[in-house]
Amino acid sequence: MRRAGLGEGGPPGNYAASGYSVYEEENEHLQEGLRAKVHALKHLSIDIGNEVKYQNKMLGEMDSDFDSTGGLLGATIGRLKLLSRGSQTKVYCYMLLFALFVFIVLYWVIKLR
Repeated sequence: MRRAGLGEGGPPGNYAASGYSVYEEENEHLQEGLRAKVHALKHLSIDIGNEVKYQNKMLGEMDSDFDSTGGLLGATIGRLKLLSRGSQTKVYCYMLLFALFVFIVLYWVIKLR
């Protein structure tokens, strides 16, 4: 079976006169394009890896900052709870004493009239 343009009428090893060199040049051109794309992808993946490492480091620092802030807030809330428990009874006691004082003063004012 013969193909059009592939050594018709010439010696069997003569590929220069056939269309083989055109296909070979096209393959070389496509290989160069593929090499350039692979090279670009390699650099892009390296850049992505560097960015991921940087972001991971930043997230680790933020995690430790949030942990220390959470500990500080937890301690502050614990102190506020302790303060509110102890002072509520004092506040109620002071309010009761004030109300008793006001009733005694009102009683004396009404009785002396």
